[in-house]
Amino acid sequence: MEIERLKPLSSRPHLASARRRHRVLSASAKPASRASGPAFRPHLVLFVKEPQAGRVKTRLGRGIGPTRATQFYRHTTASVLARLGADPRWNTILAVSPDAAVWSRVWGADLDRVSQGRGDLGRRLERVMEGLPPGPVIVIGTDIPEIRPAHIAEALRRLGSADVVFGPASDGGYWLVGLRRRPRVPKAFRAVRWSSEHTLSDTRSNLAGLEVAMLGELIDVDEAADLVSVQPVVGRRILPAEFARAC
Repeated sequence: MEIERLKPLSSRPHLASARRRHRVLSASAKPASRASGPAFRPHLVLFVKEPQAGRVKTRLGRGIGPTRATQFYRHTTASVLARLGADPRWNTILAVSPDAAVWSRVWGADLDRVSQGRGDLGRRLERVMEGLPPGPVIVIGTDIPEIRPAHIAEALRRLGSADVVFGPASDGGYWLVGLRRRPRVPKAFRAVRWSSEHTLSDTRSNLAGLEVAMLGELIDVDEAADLVSVQPVVGRRILPAEFARAC
């Protein structure tokens, strides 16, 4: 079954199984560009992967080992969800990869979920941005140990006047992207060189004529060296001895 093609929950039979206490949303909802009216509740989407060694944080794993990289990913994902997931100012949704993991118990049962679907990161971001119910959408990963609710609130405030908001990273990428999605959803993620110093500039090149707002830089942990900078937030236990000494 293609999870991304599931019908909206309201039109599906009652899901009685304990493993289905959370809602799985359709990725083919009414396009956001058709929305009208005053205001809609914003959505915070966390892109997550099932935390299996060798499949998450592979670049980090080359520096500290796949087991410790997976520990880092589990730790930061749980921490980010604890800080942001229950905030009433936005609706928190998990965008899950692989699709079959949309039913996983790893993240608890109280958050809505949608599968990321197939394709590169740009295609998956586009699918989420176009498929969710009306309202501005903020997308983040879970490898930003420093992120706080104030960052999300500021991004949403910026979308009150801007069409797009970015949280830039020092490596040329971004730790947050948000779209107002009104009056339309821009094709922001086409032909982007992901995981490179060109990621932000390539994305911005797709946004001609739109107002873009920028937040401050945060560190998204992709390499072993990044852990030194965020060590006070993450904790020494996920660092190999040489990194702990460097801190």
